[in-house]
Parts: sequence; C-alpha cells; structure tokens
Amino acid sequence: MSGEAPIILYTAPTPNGHKVSVFLEELKLAYGLQYDVQSIDIRTNTQKEPWFIKLNPNGRIPTIVDRSRNNFNVFESAAINLYLWQHYDKDNKFGFDSKTEADDYSEMIQWIFFAHGGVGPMQGQSNHFNKYAPEQIPYAKKRYLEETKRLYGVIEIRLQDRDWLAGPGRGRYSIADLNVIPWIRFHKIAGIETLDEWPRLKAWVEAAEARPGFQAGIKV
Repeated sequence: MSGEAPIILYTAPTPNGHKVSVFLEELKLAYGLQYDVQSIDIRTNTQKEPWFIKLNPNGRIPTIVDRSRNNFNVFESAAINLYLWQHYDKDNKFGFDSKTEADDYSEMIQWIFFAHGGVGPMQGQSNHFNKYAPEQIPYAKKRYLEETKRLYGVIEIRLQDRDWLAGPGRGRYSIADLNVIPWIRFHKIAGIETLDEWPRLKAWVEAAEARPGFQAGIKV
C-alpha cells in the first residue's frame, strides 16, 4: 500500500455518512485503524459522476475502498459497518460473535435492519418534506413525521430496561446503535424540536454523543 491508509472513505456530512465516519473513528481509537477521507459534494452531484459510479453503482455516499484487500469496494452504510466490523474489529468490541454470542448477534442484526428499513428512510423523507421540498405538501409532511415518531417510540420501548439496543443485560454499545443514532441527531430537521417525549431514547443518544469516537466521527 506504500504507506497509504488501509481504508479510503468517500463521504459527506449526512446521517448515513456519519454512521461510517463514527465507526471508523471508534476503530481508530480501539485499534489504531487509519483511514483517508475524500469529501463528496452531493450538492453538485459528484456522486453521480462516472468515476464514482464505478465504486458505487447506486451513486450515493458513503462508500469505502479497502486498499488492504485488493481495493475492495463497499457501499450502503449498514453494509459498510458490517464489513468494517467483520474485518477490523478483531476483539468484537462493537459487535457480537455469530457463534458464541448467537442471540446477541441476531439482536444486533435485527436492529440494524430495523434502522436501515425504518428510521433512516422514514426520517429521511420527513427531513426532505419538512425542510428541503420545493413545495409544501401537508400530507407528506404529516405522514413521514408521524411515522418517524412511531419508530422513535419503538426504540423507547426497547430501551425500557436497557442502555443499548443489543447485547446481554443492559446491552453493549455496538454497530446496532451506530446505525440509527446519527439519524436521530438530525431530529429538528424532521420537524421534531426535542426528544423529551422519549426520555430513554434521549439518554441513549446523549450517551453515544459523549463518546470521543462519536464526537470525532461527526466532525468528518
């Protein structure tokens, strides 16, 4: 690799981008993993240019290239974090072994899928129709705001006697949490002024935000 960092991250400061940059910073603190960053200006559709489409045919951020594994490309934020966990979290500090911790591993995967198919797309639409849409569509604003709130409520139920989404006892901070908290941090854009309605969810978000790796990751 001629001294290059193993990973290059193509990203922008969005919730999905932060999912990966936060995890890379956590891995950097835990294991010394180095990575390079190339900023992608999604306002000018850099992610739609032919060179980027070769890396990610969906034309979205984030995307990584693993230089240490024959320049292997990975796209989709949840898939990227699962890949990084599989190859770079050798002590399972941010995940659970599929054989020796099978139930915990299943819970982690369930909550990753929940976020990837729920909070992300629903809040993304709420963000769009509440702030960025060129015209006001009251039905769309109400539909996606209410669904985002419902999903927050699901997490609130999960955290009734837990600190983190997956793991034994009160749970353990993992990529399950990393897959959804970056979205919830943008709740005001979705039209949700405070998280006071969901006190356990609010405490969960604040606990993650207090971590040095998380703080560094959202600045990438």
